[in-house]
Amino acid sequence: MNRPILTLLCLATLPYLTLAQQPLTQLQHRFETYQQQHPTEKLFVHTDRTTYTAGELLWFRLFYVDGSTHRPLDLSKVAYLELIDNQQKAVLQTKVALDTGRGSGSVVLPTTLPSGHYRLRAYTHWMKQTSPEFAFEKLVTVVNPFRKLGLAAPTEAPALDVQFFPEGGNLVSDLPATVAVNVVDTQTGRGVNSGGVVLTQANDTVARFGPMRFGIGTFSFTPSAKNTYRVLLSGGKTKSTTYSLPVIYPTGYSMQVGQSGDQLRVTVRANGVGANSPTVYLLGHTRQVLTLSAAQTMSGNEAVFTVPKNQLGEGIAHLTVFDGAGQPVCERLWCNRPQPGLLLRAKPDQATYASRAPVRLDLTATDATGKPAQADMSMAVYRLDSLQAAETGTLPAYLWLTSDLRGTVESPDYYLTHTGPEADAALDNLMLTHGWRRFTWKAVLPPKPSPVSPVVDLPERRGLVVRGRVTNARTGAPTADVPVYLSVPGKAVRLYSTRSDSAGLVRVELPDLRGTNDLVLQTAAPDTTYRVELLNPYTETPATTPLPPFDLASSAAESVRERSLAMQVQTSYYSRFVNPPTPPSRDSSAFYGIPDERYNLDAYTRFTVMDEVLSEYVPGVAVRKQSGHAALRVNNIPYRKLFDEAPLMLIDGVPVFDTDKVMALSPLKIKSLDVITRRYFLGYATIPGIISFRTYRGDLAGFQPDARAVVLEYDGLQHPREFYAPRYPTPALQASRRPDFRTLLHWQPHVQTNAQGNASLTFYTSDQEGTYLVVAQGLTPTGQPGFTQQTIVVQGGLK
Repeated sequence: MNRPILTLLCLATLPYLTLAQQPLTQLQHRFETYQQQHPTEKLFVHTDRTTYTAGELLWFRLFYVDGSTHRPLDLSKVAYLELIDNQQKAVLQTKVALDTGRGSGSVVLPTTLPSGHYRLRAYTHWMKQTSPEFAFEKLVTVVNPFRKLGLAAPTEAPALDVQFFPEGGNLVSDLPATVAVNVVDTQTGRGVNSGGVVLTQANDTVARFGPMRFGIGTFSFTPSAKNTYRVLLSGGKTKSTTYSLPVIYPTGYSMQVGQSGDQLRVTVRANGVGANSPTVYLLGHTRQVLTLSAAQTMSGNEAVFTVPKNQLGEGIAHLTVFDGAGQPVCERLWCNRPQPGLLLRAKPDQATYASRAPVRLDLTATDATGKPAQADMSMAVYRLDSLQAAETGTLPAYLWLTSDLRGTVESPDYYLTHTGPEADAALDNLMLTHGWRRFTWKAVLPPKPSPVSPVVDLPERRGLVVRGRVTNARTGAPTADVPVYLSVPGKAVRLYSTRSDSAGLVRVELPDLRGTNDLVLQTAAPDTTYRVELLNPYTETPATTPLPPFDLASSAAESVRERSLAMQVQTSYYSRFVNPPTPPSRDSSAFYGIPDERYNLDAYTRFTVMDEVLSEYVPGVAVRKQSGHAALRVNNIPYRKLFDEAPLMLIDGVPVFDTDKVMALSPLKIKSLDVITRRYFLGYATIPGIISFRTYRGDLAGFQPDARAVVLEYDGLQHPREFYAPRYPTPALQASRRPDFRTLLHWQPHVQTNAQGNASLTFYTSDQEGTYLVVAQGLTPTGQPGFTQQTIVVQGGLK
């Protein structure tokens, strides 16, 4: 071929290639823009155990990381933790402070809790705005020996939940397809290892599949829209039952992913579509980090992409196929099994211990090459029995696997710790059945920009944010631009000012609010046309994964009795040693700082009428009468004249807009009086002076706020509590007659290795014989998770 003809052919194909690249560039740009505007978070909760007796403390540690890199994150400062029962009701709720990727706390499991399984759920406010499956969820069991156990009634045969998942999304007529099967026992939530056959309406067998690990398997066939298909399950605990396959589309796209060595082969096929736009695009992202973008022209009805596995990175990758118009048509997950990046080891100084003996535990952390690693860990040591098994939900399995998958994953650690053809097939089957993404492509690729920007509630970057809504009292419609005050009554005068946005929402940051407090929320004027309400800080979206029925084997009766006795003994003998939550020191100064004038009324002759107090002792305040009502004005000292407007009047930080009510106060209930004799700026509010009355206890002394105000108890961040365990350093203490029935020997939420990757700690055994499990979970600053467990045996105590 001569040079002019070659040049002419290149020029002729250049516009087509340019057009083919344009949608791909747009897809890349829109995806990366969306990812930058929607950072992802992950929370993992390490609990000291998974089975508890009602009345015990549940201790927990939070690992808070970037959803893409798994590095400790410093975006949100508050985590919300709930315990959900089988009626989807929260029986416990608490707020926990997050600090640079970690947090810790505890909750008391009330003795009124019935026995059963509960779901421990944790999330941030940023997560709450998305799918509830963003939240961390963990199964926790509570046994209450003082109430009827309420065990599930036995069933003769399990009820099955059978689902079919065509690879790529849909079955398309005359295109080869792989279909994943997921068979779950609805009573236990576990997979059922059954086999089956695929039959046509004429009972012709088109595919077979054998017993499946964890109830997940696959079969392949080429569907036809002329036929109808059903699957007959058999084997295992199942009865022979038939199930229909998903609908078969006459036209559309399909995708199949295979592997050969270090390469993935992604095959895209089309039937009856794509004739006018024969180009298809493949995008791949791993935890919302774009790793792959490619375009191919269909040859006949097929296009093949070859992708190096290592290009996708470790963990779960999403592979999405787009048609020539840039619309998503197929998607599936692929997982590159991650290599351990953090190796943790827990080495006790001996394997067997006597009761009340010291245990020295050496922890080491190394990276994949054996070099020392600095790791932030949490550690628990608890007794194993027929109720409490070994830990199954580990930090590596959550970050690499279950946090990016839909629904419950049975035995998630299996997929990371096992290798070989069977484990590889099981991992790929899991990708076919539990696929989901943390966004919708409609959000990434809207058909056209929305004329109205959605109201986005930002993460709690500085601390707790209290949210409310202002509405029109007559119509109930959200009302914008309304000034609102929020008060926290107390000895420290705390007042916050804000203004409602276009959706009527108000937000007030309370970064230092801890424990239970009274809150008063009200509009900034005595106007009855507005109504203000406080919004629930917890999610109101129910969990989507049902709890399994609660059941105990008859062999667990002895363990229940032992646990009940241990809990009662510990409560009787050690409750006074258990460290209560420790309130941190609180700044007692008022929000306005040092006032211009302060009057400690006990230093003056006491009057019984407020008018006399202000007139005689407070020169900065002028008392007037207007239309038969009291009126107060504050001296604007910088300008040496009275303000024309009424000042802001406070009682223990609560605004009062009715001057007559202030003047009716008994001065004998007021300890001090502060006056700000200048214009003061608070948030959106410009205030012509402040008169602040402070009672002796900071409890309003019986004063009732305005009837329109919202007054309620509100839980701030929980106070920290330190774990307590007795120590026996001397023979006299070891011989003490006080029983020690602890089953949780040690809990330490924060263990930091040094530069050599080492840490050590010491604790003491109890009077309870048995096998104890040492569990450590940890994370490096670079986002590498690790887990280890080790057993020790205690002998010579009570059996």
